[in-house]
Amino acid sequence: MATETLERGTSAPGGAGLRRLLLENGALAALLVLVVALSVLSGSFLTASNLLNVGVQAAVDAILAFGVTFVIVSAGIDLSVGSVAALSATVLAWLATHAGVPVWLAVVVSIATGIASGLVSGTLISFGKLPPFIATLAMLSVGRGLAMVISQGSPIAFPGSVSALGDTIGGWLPVPVLVMVAMGVVTAIVLGRTYAGRSMYAIGGNEEAARLSGIRVRRQKLVIYALSGLFAAIAGIVLASRLASAQPDAADGYELDAIAAVVIGGASLSGGKGKASGTFIGALILAVLRNGLNLLNVSSFWQQVVIGVVIALAVLLDTLRRRNSVRTATPGATGSPRGGGNRLRTNAIGAVAVVAAIGLVIGVNAFRSGSNGRTRIGLTLSTLNDPFFVSVRAGAQAEAKAEGVDLTVTDADNDASSQADQVSNFLSQSDQAIILNPVDSNAAAPSAKLAAKSKVPVIAVDRGVTGAPTTSLVASDNVAGGELAAKALAAQLGGKGTIVVLQGTAGTSAAQEREQGFKQGIAAYPGIRIVAEQPADFDRTKGLDVMGNLLQAHPDINGVFAANDEMALGAIKALGSKAGKTVKVVGFDGEKDGLAAVKAGTEAADVAQRPSQLGKLAVENAMLAIKGKKVPGDIKVPVEVVTAKNVAGFKS
Repeated sequence: MATETLERGTSAPGGAGLRRLLLENGALAALLVLVVALSVLSGSFLTASNLLNVGVQAAVDAILAFGVTFVIVSAGIDLSVGSVAALSATVLAWLATHAGVPVWLAVVVSIATGIASGLVSGTLISFGKLPPFIATLAMLSVGRGLAMVISQGSPIAFPGSVSALGDTIGGWLPVPVLVMVAMGVVTAIVLGRTYAGRSMYAIGGNEEAARLSGIRVRRQKLVIYALSGLFAAIAGIVLASRLASAQPDAADGYELDAIAAVVIGGASLSGGKGKASGTFIGALILAVLRNGLNLLNVSSFWQQVVIGVVIALAVLLDTLRRRNSVRTATPGATGSPRGGGNRLRTNAIGAVAVVAAIGLVIGVNAFRSGSNGRTRIGLTLSTLNDPFFVSVRAGAQAEAKAEGVDLTVTDADNDASSQADQVSNFLSQSDQAIILNPVDSNAAAPSAKLAAKSKVPVIAVDRGVTGAPTTSLVASDNVAGGELAAKALAAQLGGKGTIVVLQGTAGTSAAQEREQGFKQGIAAYPGIRIVAEQPADFDRTKGLDVMGNLLQAHPDINGVFAANDEMALGAIKALGSKAGKTVKVVGFDGEKDGLAAVKAGTEAADVAQRPSQLGKLAVENAMLAIKGKKVPGDIKVPVEVVTAKNVAGFKS
């Protein structure tokens, strides 16, 4: 606490006071520079609706970060908050919808789940003497696993009464922003006005000295991690409310954003320093960066680079700050007795670093051509870490170029919350249409409703939106494709054998429809039996791991159906020499690597889509909607079975 008092110093009057305030609060200066720069670069940034939008996008990260602030101030770390958030929301949704528990009681149990998770981590650290990194890493895995077990890997609809937390008051004031502010006030009070808060600073400054001064360190650590779990539970409820569904894989990686927000806000990773206002500013900086880069149509890949640079600079600034603190505390050190000169120089370095980051943003933006008043369309893809969706993007971009349209493409990175933020950003920059490839069909509903409220047409591509109307759906006939896959696999097996099914991402219409069609088709072959079904989330690495595990239990299978080529290719790798010989693999998509596997004989057949055609038709339908013309409600792009016999002549 003495350190905090020294750093406040004596305020100078007038402009000198403001200058000193900004120099001594690098995060605040960085936020102001960001706001000014983005206001100049984008006319859509500094509007009331977009600023509220930024607040909504910052809410979950900020609430998580407030809880993590308690931990970092006490020289700890909590890597479990994202998983605990997902677990708490899943518990609430499951109790209220599946177990028939009253909603108010489900909310109480959900919050208790978060607190209990924090207490387990705190117990392992305080009494088990585990390093905080290891203890909370274990809880990260346990929390995520329990969420998957409870939900069976599928999203659960959130109770309508709790989903109101994701709505607005009076049609304009977002409830998540109010919750964020309230939790920030609670954090400030705990840190600044309570015995627990003073104990956190003391433990973070010198744990042994805190113990000798009479603080019950073990008990206080239990309180600290319980508070972190409590805030994580509240963040999880707010997140699920925004998406109208609890997703077991929600908030994946959010713990890193929370830690980054705390450090950017001025807290020290070595403990003893940090405050609620700094954490709040740190969370806003991350949200403003993401929002602004979306508005500037900066590539999602460059966005990761810029945000990573900002985080690295923040940690570098923290290191320099601590070095200066050591110098000024050493007898005989030069400079002001309070270390003011060194501290100001350190923060000046931070300001230069911020300017460098902004320069990087502007440099990246220089590669983007201006819209010149042209039609704007936003395209949000579930992921760009899949050749299929890269082809969808290519088809959409080619058609947009032909139409003279500015197309903004974003990557949701398989995070439904990020995708909701991206749709909000499209609406903030007044895009005339939105093309939506949902991460989760249910979680996309609130975004589709928000667009409908703004009278912006939504074109769903590849996957539909459940629970909300869309202007059009452009997709392959996944049910028919699943049936074709069943027939192709049955033909390869001669109508007899045992098979396993690798399922796609739970909650997506594509995964559900492909599995539905496959099971309908395979039912016509009583000699073929499905012995195992496991999700591999449309991912090659997961396909490899899941297939490897299934082979341990079912070494004598004859066939595999994978709901996309990425999983099929992973399965082929796991099968090794069996692929194409004793085990026949059928994939779905017709992507380049899948077709190469068919040609090589390791993949028996591939139900080929035309992803570039999906992107092209989505842009065409968006343009029809913008021009007020009639738009086909449902377009099914035909699929085709590709085998070794016709792969040479197949064209996507």
